[in-house]
Amino acid sequence: MKQRQLGNTNWQASAVALGIMRMGVLEQADAVKALQAAHEAEINYIDSADIYVNGQSEKTFGAALKASGLKRDDFYIQSKGGIIVDPQRSHDDLVFGKRYDFSKQHLIDAVDGILERMNIDYLDAFLLHRPDPLMEPAEIADAFDTLQRSGKVRHFGVSNFNVQQYLMLQDVVDQKLMFNQLQFSAAHTGMIDAGLHVNMTDSRSVDHDGGILEFSRRHHVTIQAWSPFQYGLFEGMFINDPKYPELNQKLQELADKYGVSKNGIAIAWILRHPANIQVLLGTMNPTHIKDSAAGADVTLTKQEWYDIYFAAGNDLP
Repeated sequence: MKQRQLGNTNWQASAVALGIMRMGVLEQADAVKALQAAHEAEINYIDSADIYVNGQSEKTFGAALKASGLKRDDFYIQSKGGIIVDPQRSHDDLVFGKRYDFSKQHLIDAVDGILERMNIDYLDAFLLHRPDPLMEPAEIADAFDTLQRSGKVRHFGVSNFNVQQYLMLQDVVDQKLMFNQLQFSAAHTGMIDAGLHVNMTDSRSVDHDGGILEFSRRHHVTIQAWSPFQYGLFEGMFINDPKYPELNQKLQELADKYGVSKNGIAIAWILRHPANIQVLLGTMNPTHIKDSAAGADVTLTKQEWYDIYFAAGNDLP
């Protein structure tokens, strides 16, 4: 599988990572199969968060890793923290927050809980899980320093931060913020649309995030693209959805050409962008893990990339 250089370091990892948000609803044997499938597909990066299935995803991962015959060193392991769960709104694998908390003690406690649930000694990366309007950057910096000195966390990043939020934090913390997790897919292209529709007055010209895509490229921040098959937050997948007939037709045409699945082409589309993006898979199906990961080894032509963009309902000014 293609590798990605993460952040501005010489740290290399697989271009596709496995997100374990839904692992907490699996039996251990099925979680083992998911990890083994990822390993066989040359995925060596795991993404989690302390709130996924109220922490059960990390418990299941820890048990599955031990039972799988795989080693801790087979994966880079990343998790996120900072969301306080609202138990009255949490159900199954969907967890909702009642507030965010980036206080020093909460972040330290969050990492300790993650390590205990996963039964590991350290995280390769720890990310702040969505921006807190009440964040105190100096307190976050203190937490990061404490976690790094203790050997519990090696690298840091953020999730769903805009440019100014990222800079406000980076101005204070000593560590380079290496990651920003952002939703991105062929059917969720706001980061691209605004850049294409510069100096226009149509709806696609609206820049919601301060030029986050271009900013990330300039500052060597690795964008980790979540929900690569989604067309909305919880609306559903565009793969095989009748709402996207032209997109699915184009994906199938290219899947036939390159000998991969439509999922694989959707992954290839994201990775074709020169921003050095890493894709986070959310599926726990071993077959889907493998056929999606296969897209990392497909290099679309520029015209094929644009054709998929057009098929998803986009245009050029």
